[in-house]
Amino acid sequence: MRGEESTGAAALVAVADRIWDDLHVAPDERERAVALVQTVSAERAGIDRALRDVTTNWRLERLGAIERCVLRLGAAELLRGDTPPRVVIQEGVRLAERYGSEQSARFVNGVLDALARRMGRL
Repeated sequence: MRGEESTGAAALVAVADRIWDDLHVAPDERERAVALVQTVSAERAGIDRALRDVTTNWRLERLGAIERCVLRLGAAELLRGDTPPRVVIQEGVRLAERYGSEQSARFVNGVLDALARRMGRL
């Protein structure tokens, strides 16, 4: 299974590289983004468990793709611990507002705040 996970992470990074090339993303930003993509890929089961624990009335499978992806990304960033939790939450809210809706943003805010508290980061 570990081999499949590393292959999956490599495939995600390869796709992301093409997108970042198209968007002319700076090397330092790519480095940070690659680390997050790899964390989401490597820790997905644990991230999903942690998110399930704080979304008691919602199953992850029933969330919209935007909300689910933003929550996984935020959880990975909280897990890595190199960004202040309030910044992680605000970035998640902005992504949810931009690609989802105002309701998505409120939901993401509540879930990431609860997750950060459960992790002892807030």
